[in-house]
Amino acid sequence: MAYMIPETIPGSATQGERILFNTFRKHLPDNYIVYYEPHINNGQHRRPDYVIIGPDLGLLVLEVKDYTESTLHMLSPDEWQLHTQKGTGSLETVKNPITQARNYAFHIHNKLKKDRNLLQQEGAYANSLKFRYGYGVVFTRMKEVHMIRSEIHRCIDLNLVLTREQIDPDDEQFDADHLLERMSNMFPIPFHQRQWLSEEDMTAIRYHLFPEVRIRADIQHRGYYQDDVLLSLHNIQAMDLHQESLARQLGDRHRLIRGVAGSGKTLVLATRARTLLREHPDWRILVLCYGSPLSCNIRSMIMHKLREPEDLFEWSAMEAIGEGEQTNETWQEQLEIGTFHDWMYKHFPLKFSMSEKENERQIQELLDQLENGTITAPQYDAILIDEGQDLEHQWLELITKSLNPDTQSLVIVEDKAQKIFRRKVSLSRNTGLDFRGRSKILNINYRNTSQIVHFAWEFYRSHSKLKDKFQNTITASDVAEIIPPQGTKRKGPEPQMRHCSSIEDEMKWVTEQIQYLHREKKVAYADMAILYRVKGSYKNAFIVDAIRQGLQQSEIPFNWFAENKRTKDRFDRYEATVKISTIDSAKGMDFRAVFIVNVDGMPREKAKDEEWDEEVSRFYIGMTRAMEYLYLSYSRVEGFAKWVDEKARLATGK
Repeated sequence: MAYMIPETIPGSATQGERILFNTFRKHLPDNYIVYYEPHINNGQHRRPDYVIIGPDLGLLVLEVKDYTESTLHMLSPDEWQLHTQKGTGSLETVKNPITQARNYAFHIHNKLKKDRNLLQQEGAYANSLKFRYGYGVVFTRMKEVHMIRSEIHRCIDLNLVLTREQIDPDDEQFDADHLLERMSNMFPIPFHQRQWLSEEDMTAIRYHLFPEVRIRADIQHRGYYQDDVLLSLHNIQAMDLHQESLARQLGDRHRLIRGVAGSGKTLVLATRARTLLREHPDWRILVLCYGSPLSCNIRSMIMHKLREPEDLFEWSAMEAIGEGEQTNETWQEQLEIGTFHDWMYKHFPLKFSMSEKENERQIQELLDQLENGTITAPQYDAILIDEGQDLEHQWLELITKSLNPDTQSLVIVEDKAQKIFRRKVSLSRNTGLDFRGRSKILNINYRNTSQIVHFAWEFYRSHSKLKDKFQNTITASDVAEIIPPQGTKRKGPEPQMRHCSSIEDEMKWVTEQIQYLHREKKVAYADMAILYRVKGSYKNAFIVDAIRQGLQQSEIPFNWFAENKRTKDRFDRYEATVKISTIDSAKGMDFRAVFIVNVDGMPREKAKDEEWDEEVSRFYIGMTRAMEYLYLSYSRVEGFAKWVDEKARLATGK
């Protein structure tokens, strides 16, 4: 069964298009990727009907036509005249469909040929693509006999054609092996074993053709060949196929995405924002979350995606001649990104209050005024919400008052295992939208190594009181399901644990590890963070002072971005400093190395019984911020440090 992107065909598709889509899904090999109507280059509106990539196939472009014999009027190798409506006598002139398919294939060939890693390096075919590319046409309502009778064979080589009996499983002549054979013949050059595409090759092809899947890549070589820029990309990271399919299929009104920590929820949301901005230049789009640092991070992700050109090779050429990136100002006008509270105080007549009860009262009055028409809410054609588990029910009601009822384009992403506030929310009741059948799960953790995933989940599973709600499916109710993560195959070092004599001793160990990682493992300071959990007391200042003093003594640059609202609003994830933050403010972010100090401070003193799972979630959140290296330190064997100390003893055999 091939991987289809998107997973389902639009409701507007014809019967023949549905048959072809389902045939590809059921009868092509598991390692084939089938793209339906992908945007190859939005700027020039290149959108072939199908692009199929397979390790033993290469890359195949197909145009699909729903013509019948009565549709055809006059055919030539260049242009075809078609009857627009039966019996009206009206005619339209179109390109020969094989010309369309060929042009798409040549465009893709020319784009991919600029990646040195996708070229043959030696021999007679040096500097040619190291895999095959081909093209063809599918006639969903015509059989081979119709090809001859209509003389289509005079305009298109029948080796480049698929007909109804070759794509319809209900036809007595259908044979899946014959279908693959026919597709393999749609290539101008013969197949050789050395032309098999590796998994890395297929990722590189996706990376170049579909900008929305890009995460990062290193350009390690830039050169010129026949006046073209040549790139050599390394360490390519792209969305996996499930993430990509989900990001492409979110346009159908409201959606709920539930995912584990590190599953790429924020990446999918940022990609969705980019797609909406490009496909709907007249839309107003709102992106909201709970915390200021996360909103800064989301803004950075979206802006990076918007600044990045469709064609990386054009970008490389611009860099080579010293041109900087430009951000389209219209995107700034279309797009609004921020925290819920900043958005609320900006657009509604509310006064800031430290009292939660007073805030609840003000918001309820505001909802009443909106209901009776005394005031109006700002209107957005699409609203995207990250860390949705942190929002109150009143907040969701207020947000949905600003949603265009015609588009109903609301996307909420959440992870109940990262819930750190006692919110009582019913999505169906608080938004007025039914999410049944409109929910997706992301249960694979891509951020962390398998060692960190297993370590963090073992803690959460053994301490959470929500064990009966762990499940991998989404029910029709609004019960808070906890989704167990599935780790990736990415390996790394085991989490490191240290029992110290004091917080100063903890910082001595932490700074030693930071210096080692920076010197020996080439981990940038920007990719390291020190997290702590204490709340509003003298001890809070004491812990932070110890952290800052330890870093200063070791001459390690740092930024305590969780200090106050001003520092949170100015947060720069990529500043060349070690970040100091509470666990709460680090939600939604990740770093190559994370140090959690004062583990014995969790759960916090005087935590009520109903706050237990919030404290468990905090520690789980903190640990899953670490992509590769996780360090835990404590000076007393109490609280969650008891569990950590036990794990440390088991690891050392003491």
